[in-house]
Amino acid sequence: MRRFNLSEWALGNRPLVLFAMLAFAIIGAWSYKHLGQSEDPPFTFKVMVVRTNWPGATAEQVSRQVTEPIEKALLNTGQYEFIRSYSRPGESQVIFVARDSLRSKAIPDLWYQVRKRVGDIKPTLPREIVGPFFNDEFGDTFGNIYALTGQGFDYAVMRDYADRIQLELQRVPDVGKIELEGLQDEKVWIELSNTKLATLGVSLQQVQQALADQNAIAATSFFETLTDRVQLRVTGQFKSVEDIRSFPIQAGDHTVHLGDIAEIKRGFADPASPKMRFMGEDAIGIAVAMKDGGDILKLGSTLDAEFERLQKTLPAGMQLRKVSDQPHAVEESVGEFVQVLTEAVVIVLLVSFFSLGLRTGLVVGVTIPLVLAMTFFVMHYFGIGLHKISLGALVLALGLLVDDAIIAVEMMATKMEQGYDRLRAASFAWESTAFPMLTGTLITAAGFLPIATAASSTGEYTRSLFQVVTIALVVSWIAAVLFIPYLGDK
Repeated sequence: MRRFNLSEWALGNRPLVLFAMLAFAIIGAWSYKHLGQSEDPPFTFKVMVVRTNWPGATAEQVSRQVTEPIEKALLNTGQYEFIRSYSRPGESQVIFVARDSLRSKAIPDLWYQVRKRVGDIKPTLPREIVGPFFNDEFGDTFGNIYALTGQGFDYAVMRDYADRIQLELQRVPDVGKIELEGLQDEKVWIELSNTKLATLGVSLQQVQQALADQNAIAATSFFETLTDRVQLRVTGQFKSVEDIRSFPIQAGDHTVHLGDIAEIKRGFADPASPKMRFMGEDAIGIAVAMKDGGDILKLGSTLDAEFERLQKTLPAGMQLRKVSDQPHAVEESVGEFVQVLTEAVVIVLLVSFFSLGLRTGLVVGVTIPLVLAMTFFVMHYFGIGLHKISLGALVLALGLLVDDAIIAVEMMATKMEQGYDRLRAASFAWESTAFPMLTGTLITAAGFLPIATAASSTGEYTRSLFQVVTIALVVSWIAAVLFIPYLGDK
């Protein structure tokens, strides 16, 4: 029984092959326009920070009673590269770095185990601690950062507008995460005079208890009628500094205002959180990270339009200005690689024309953009975007993907010179070269396999090198046995 001959089939179904070529060219161009673009490929950041606050404690107390128990709990996971800790007055910070050989799929479960083990020992930690807090989102890259400034505006007003902007930006496509930077914790400071307290016969505990009772949120009741159920709410919470100043304190048989026995002022927490300044002004930073698989260039243009709209909603004197513009850097980086890729294509075409002749070189020249279009389509299907690694892989594969086309077209040309017709020449090329070419293609692709199978962050980062090279080489083999016979017949 005669074996199936793909090249012979291609010549017997010329309209279908032509349609496939045009379809791949169009789909490939569309796929290229819709490929996600970023500076670097996505990869898992295998670091978690466990932070615990203990106000008033010394560094030695924090180390012995907080940091060391947390370290011991984390050591029991066994899945760490190293654990590093820092103990400061009032603060403990433990950095957990997972084993580099762990697969990215195993990291979420490891983070769950870290949280669980630390949570199990929390009852043994000092009652006064605040936390522990876990941060495992170091892989987010905030490529777009804007500064909200407003000279003369109260900080609370600016914070309110920043929160509104954050909510608005969550609706923007491709936005993954938004953080506000440079925020300061506002507090109300009450400095009591011990002399005045002693004169009035009032203790510090009495003042603290009275303030706590007044500002507490108590359970509410309901008043029911025949048709309605009305909620009863007791209002007494402090809404301003003036409310605190005028708060009555019972001193024996008479009442005094808190402002008469204490200095009350509104300010920021001390020590202060890191502040942000832009162009000499205090600012609130709005940092935007792209979600996985997004297009940073498209996101950048969308954000620019959105911030221009939001600027019109701000009061006079309050401004939104760009601080960091990663889309511009990515555009330059991707543009540079695309330029190199274009130059490489032109060089390969020129070499083909001069070494193979005009007709044969033209056949190979048409194959190159067709193979690239098919490669872009497969990349889009598997979610591989354009970045440093994938574009570098395309440049690397460019010199290899013409090999199969040259072998196929040269074999056809040789047999036609020996008197074979085009159908027999294409059939002979398939029978004699198709499977050796496929074997060589797979062996070349296998040379990049260790990169894809490496169980490390480096392997995860460079995995698209193997993927793109393999896709390009396999697609070039398909083009050589399917499209080259059709093009060589023209």
